Amino acid sequence: MFNKANMTLLFIVGLIFIGFGDSFLPKPLSTASFQTRTSINSFVIGMFPAWQPKTDPYKRTNDAVEGVK
Repeated sequence: MFNKANMTLLFIVGLIFIGFGDSFLPKPLSTASFQTRTSINSFVIGMFPAWQPKTDPYKRTNDAVEGVK
């Protein structure tokens, strides 16, 4: 039942449902597809905290502008 071909097919169908299901499926399934994709996106984005650089990349430019004024 769960051989390699069936798992591959199930994986591909799942990716199509999540990625493109809201554009061609009827209303209850398109809503589920959209909500699934949205929740996966928010989960993945939440895994990575907001990145803050350790240095100020514009410091030299801002100092040069202030020096001209």
